[in-house]
Amino acid sequence: MNAIATDTQSFEPSLFGGLFSDDTFWPTQPRDMAETGLSEAFVEGLLLKILLVAGTLSGRNCSERIGIPFRIIEPMLGLLRTRKMVAHVRPAPFNDYYYSLTDAGQKNAQTQMQQCSYAGVAPVPLTDYVLSVEAQAAGLEPIDRDQLRAALCDISYQEELLDHLGPAVNSNTGMFLFGPPGNGKTTIARCLTQCLGQEIWIPHAILDDGNLIKLQDDAFHRPAPVPDVDGEILKGQEWDHRWIRIRRPTVVVGGELVMENLEVRHDSRSNICEAPLQMKSNCGCLLIDDFGRQRIAPEELLNRWIIPLENKIDYLTLPTGKKVQIPFEQLIIFSTNIDPSSLVDEAFLRRVPYKIFVSDPTREEYRRLMQGVIDKLGFPETPQAADYLFAFYEKSGRNMRRCHPRDLLTQVANFCKYRRIPFVLSPEYLDKACNSYFNKL
Repeated sequence: MNAIATDTQSFEPSLFGGLFSDDTFWPTQPRDMAETGLSEAFVEGLLLKILLVAGTLSGRNCSERIGIPFRIIEPMLGLLRTRKMVAHVRPAPFNDYYYSLTDAGQKNAQTQMQQCSYAGVAPVPLTDYVLSVEAQAAGLEPIDRDQLRAALCDISYQEELLDHLGPAVNSNTGMFLFGPPGNGKTTIARCLTQCLGQEIWIPHAILDDGNLIKLQDDAFHRPAPVPDVDGEILKGQEWDHRWIRIRRPTVVVGGELVMENLEVRHDSRSNICEAPLQMKSNCGCLLIDDFGRQRIAPEELLNRWIIPLENKIDYLTLPTGKKVQIPFEQLIIFSTNIDPSSLVDEAFLRRVPYKIFVSDPTREEYRRLMQGVIDKLGFPETPQAADYLFAFYEKSGRNMRRCHPRDLLTQVANFCKYRRIPFVLSPEYLDKACNSYFNKL
């Protein structure tokens, strides 16, 4: 893999283990087929499959779809034409041609499809992906209190929580966020990814030992603009288009998590593999939400991840039976309503050293939350509404939660819309909301 640093000097991969500025790691364009790390036969097969799916494409369109520069693709299309696999349809701009498959090319492409139906952006070798994770892994550049406060600026929390979260993020190991439901544990976990820094590069797909693994996932990977290098606009376009620039990912899984999500999943019909969740979250954050309520027992997850959590390395088995070593470089957060000590044993707790309790809001914080919702929904100023709810909590023996002001006042707003009456936080309407929300008959 080619990559450049800001001083344009060569680098040692071992130097890349922490957080870097946007232009430190850069996947440069391959100059020839050898620098792609792929065989000519593989790329030819991919070209034939792309033409089989698309019908007719110009050479430059083929280059865009495959992510390999036109200067490398053009002679390959010429060889395929010599071998009667493709034919010129008509001229295209800029000394190019439109290509389509011949009968022989269609038969070859169909054979290629039966072997592997992937017809997208060309993959990168597994070794290139491993080096990229090492280069972009978060954790060695510590965050400070101001950065953490900025990441949590849109949510409500108690100030002392910062001094617990900051060291946990800087450890780049793992943490439990536990406490009563409805107090923002999941929201806090999502916000923490913002502390990890700038955008990163990931490949669309990875190839190793003939196994194609899809990595890029629209559900978790949000594209980010490609910056210029040294302020040069044209140079900003010069990168290996087999890679995509994304915001640092936050992968969130809840009760639907099963062991298959943590292994390379192979589709025998398409012969395409899907990367596991820990690969998709590398250089970002992996949030196991509502831990303890998954379809797998906590002990199973313990046994699967106890070594990766310790050594920052995971081992995956490919469909061919080959075991590969993958970086395990992400901030792992276990969010749960249950005390961690009742879920897993001491060996696992030791490998997730930070256990952070997210408590209920104070009355002062509750008032601030209510005021924010009042302003957002358009209610008139009603200071006594908070006091009325405080009395309800005391009478019912319920605890306050940070989600309650939003949820209760939204119910009042929905009732007022239904009755076509002005928005008012009257005791009658607050009672209706509480009775409905807390199932109080």
